[in-house]
Amino acid sequence: MIRVLIVDDEPWNRDILKTFGTWEKLGMVVVGEAEDGDEAFRLVGELAPHIVITDMHMPGADGVELLQALNNQCPDVKIIVVSGYDDFAYAKHAIRYKAVDYLLKPVNPVELNAVLLKCKNDLEVKEAEQQPEATELDYEFFHKLTRYKQLLRLYFNELNRDGVNLTCRQVVQELESYGAPSQPMLGRLVQELLSLLKELSADNGLDTSTSTAKERFPLSQAALSSVEHALEFVSSCYVQELDQLIRQRKYKNKLNLEEVRRYIDSHFAGPITLEQLAKNFFVSKEYMSKVFKQEYGQNVTDYIVERRMEKAREWLSNKQISIKAVAEMAGYEDVSYFYRVFKKHFGMAPGEMRKEV
Repeated sequence: MIRVLIVDDEPWNRDILKTFGTWEKLGMVVVGEAEDGDEAFRLVGELAPHIVITDMHMPGADGVELLQALNNQCPDVKIIVVSGYDDFAYAKHAIRYKAVDYLLKPVNPVELNAVLLKCKNDLEVKEAEQQPEATELDYEFFHKLTRYKQLLRLYFNELNRDGVNLTCRQVVQELESYGAPSQPMLGRLVQELLSLLKELSADNGLDTSTSTAKERFPLSQAALSSVEHALEFVSSCYVQELDQLIRQRKYKNKLNLEEVRRYIDSHFAGPITLEQLAKNFFVSKEYMSKVFKQEYGQNVTDYIVERRMEKAREWLSNKQISIKAVAEMAGYEDVSYFYRVFKKHFGMAPGEMRKEV
């Protein structure tokens, strides 16, 4: 999984990048965000991103200083500059410090994903140069692996063990169709799938504080002795984490409503429903609805709408973001429906509110 760090002092600009990037399709994940160059450089040391997307004009250490530091100390990191300043001086700095591209705000989603794809291709070429035993078939397989990762993500979030095992079986069949893989290729496959598992565990609030990743996933040479053994190992790791997540949620003495609220806050822009929440936290939807309203004074559906509307109002204050983009970022594909919900919630249309802020 390719790790990406986003650097911008404006939260809504970071939100736009996170929304418009086709991260899963590209095999990427946003591992962190920073508000200035100093924080960004510290996170580069902690998170080891492959790509840094940075604004240029920020308080404290700005983009120019960050580019200079990365160029001197982390020359392999790919840099994408995003700036609202159509100023040739900034562009010159971007060129001097070998930025992959210089994009102007408001960011065009097509341009953003095109440059992300270029970074991905460059990183894969560099990796191939370092692993001369890799073949063209390796690259074709890892391109197809993206689809299986999406299935694993879906089944893990649904707590579906059978789906996880089935997907691992499909990966075995796909890989075996290419013939006997090299051990480095097999090792890379296992590491990519385990990286996804660590991300999914963290996203679902799984308590892994009592053990390290190596302790949870002890990879042995025997596991890499064949495709069958490798995917059996990966499947067992996924099931192990799923079982822990199920125990963490199912056998608590009391439903942790704060955990439910945090889950909604992280997923409000997706197709989240009361039924899905109840299933994920092992309670009936009637019970979930009742105790949530007792605790927060509103039902689950109203809370989701409120979170979406709060973020939509915040994003509308930036006139560079189109109302259509605001609707999509808030979880509404139907813009006309977004208008109706927004007007009902605030008593005015999005365009009217934008004029007032």
